[in-house]
Amino acid sequence: MLFQALPKVFGNPAYVLIAGGVSLTVFALAVLLPNASLIGIVVGSPDIPLSQKLGIPLSLLGSIITNFTALSALSTIAIAVLFGINVAMMVYFLRRKISEVKKMGITTGFLGVTSGIVGIGCAACGSFLLTSALSLFGASGILAFLPLAGGEFGILGVILLAISIHSIAKQIQHPAICEI
Repeated sequence: MLFQALPKVFGNPAYVLIAGGVSLTVFALAVLLPNASLIGIVVGSPDIPLSQKLGIPLSLLGSIITNFTALSALSTIAIAVLFGINVAMMVYFLRRKISEVKKMGITTGFLGVTSGIVGIGCAACGSFLLTSALSLFGASGILAFLPLAGGEFGILGVILLAISIHSIAKQIQHPAICEI
């Protein structure tokens, strides 16, 4: 059913563009977020030429190789791609069946995206957003006791996004209709 729904959705180039654009945006945000203060300083400085203001953020995209563990880099890339596919399929589905949206697909997708965002991190800072949020409650030390140091949230995000995509594909192929 998934392999039947994907060509139906992505046979239209508009949905390929949506998925690609969303995936690239999510990837860029995930990789650049730990360097937000540096980017702010560079972009805000009147002494730095425009070419360097654009070049530094672009070069920082390569930090996925150096600043992320293999697990966090793979989960970040997977989350970005799956998130783009999820958004494109959701847009397709909502355009076709706006009145028949089931809570399962949206809820699972939301949980996958939330877990994926929480799991974004690199070797230097661990789960960046989770650590920041939990430190407000004094719970950031818990990540040290997890076997993958917070990488579990990235894996969970990938799993939940895959479930969401499967659920949306199921709805695209076999929409819920009442039999008369």
